[in-house]
Amino acid sequence: MNKRFLLRISSVVPILLLAVQPLRAETSSDSDRIAKLERAVEQLQQRNTELEAEVKGLKKQTAFAPVPAEGPTKKQVTYDGKTYVEKNVVVPEKLPVYVVPRGSEIKLTLGGFVQINFEDGDVQAFEGRFGSNALKDRFRLRRARLNLTGEFAEQFDFKVEGDFEQSDGISSNRTDFSGTDIFVNWHQYPEAQIKIGQWKAPFGLEQLTPDTSLYVIERSLPTGAITPERQIGVQLWGKPFTTAWPEQKDLLTYYAGIFNGNGRNVSINDNNNFMYVGRLELMPFKGKILGQDSSLKLGGDVFNSRDDAGTNISPVLTLKVNADGSLSSFTLPGADERTAWSVDAWLKLGPFDLIGEYLEEYVDGRTVNGMSPGFADFTTNGYYVEGAYFLIPKKLQAAVQWQHLNPGQKGNDGIESITGGLNYYIHGDDIKLMVNYIHTWSDFRQANPSLGGDNFDEVIGRVQLMF
Repeated sequence: MNKRFLLRISSVVPILLLAVQPLRAETSSDSDRIAKLERAVEQLQQRNTELEAEVKGLKKQTAFAPVPAEGPTKKQVTYDGKTYVEKNVVVPEKLPVYVVPRGSEIKLTLGGFVQINFEDGDVQAFEGRFGSNALKDRFRLRRARLNLTGEFAEQFDFKVEGDFEQSDGISSNRTDFSGTDIFVNWHQYPEAQIKIGQWKAPFGLEQLTPDTSLYVIERSLPTGAITPERQIGVQLWGKPFTTAWPEQKDLLTYYAGIFNGNGRNVSINDNNNFMYVGRLELMPFKGKILGQDSSLKLGGDVFNSRDDAGTNISPVLTLKVNADGSLSSFTLPGADERTAWSVDAWLKLGPFDLIGEYLEEYVDGRTVNGMSPGFADFTTNGYYVEGAYFLIPKKLQAAVQWQHLNPGQKGNDGIESITGGLNYYIHGDDIKLMVNYIHTWSDFRQANPSLGGDNFDEVIGRVQLMF
């Protein structure tokens, strides 16, 4: 009903009032009153006719008006063999996709990250992969991980993570999904938490630094050769001052763990002995210097393990010195006892970071059931020093690292490298571009020139995406 229709109805009201109003006898006769009533009736009939015509017009408009469809619509063109017909049709609404937790978690997070490398030159020569172990130029899916973390009201948290980059056990040239971190942690008391499952044994600052937060693309050779990496076991750890001295809760952190000692994703122990690992972290200063966030962290580690023959004591990177000076994984020909220790420091002054770590390991053979170990005792040690500085705050960072490893198995078998790199943070560590140039030289090959070149160069580029 439009505005004109309402105006016409309102005009009828005065006529009706006029028709029913008593006429005063002193001014009109009966004939006059009858004449006035007849005129009023004629006017009412005329108005009624006009209103009926208006109503018919409105009905016609309503009959031809399109009825709005329920829900979203889209245009659909059909062909009946003669003409094309276009009309609006209702699009069925899709139900939203959602995930709900099966258990009573108060927090459940799905995440992961991807790291893709381009490696050119003497690929991974800084790990001792040259000579007979040399690798070719390549694109490399360095890490592709998915993880699920969660927390329960009962003061438990957990993590389940796997990596598509891991070897599938059929061929070292293939990849398949393999577990990395799989653990449950009871954190009701921050001073004394209990963790059980598989994760990185608490040894080595660089090893414990997340892969996505490193300032250079790959960890140093001493870290890969000496640290025990991921193990299966149980750990007591915590921050003793969390409740008693909250403002200094990070002053001291301790870790004490017992592990199988023969690597990750291995369901059996190599013997009835365990690996014992401990770490202390001290943060004597955390605050502002010249208005910049600054801190100093110091750390120390120790581990001891008794291993049987066949145990790989360097599964992540290389340790055994080959005849041509290159390095490969060290699988024990006989039983041993390993003891290692390390110290580290990390100084942060606003945009500047300075990191250093020294590691040392003693590998001593053991005679078991009359069987000699089959190798000579040796001591492996190494260190790295690393610096990083933001040329453009939170965007462009320059990094440099010097590293040295002495495998201790042959005379002059040391390997040294210097790395220079740039990191561009598109969206923090979530989206990051990295490029490194690495120059490596071998003391053993320099002392034995007949083996070939002793200097190696490599360029590595990386794209990192976290989600």
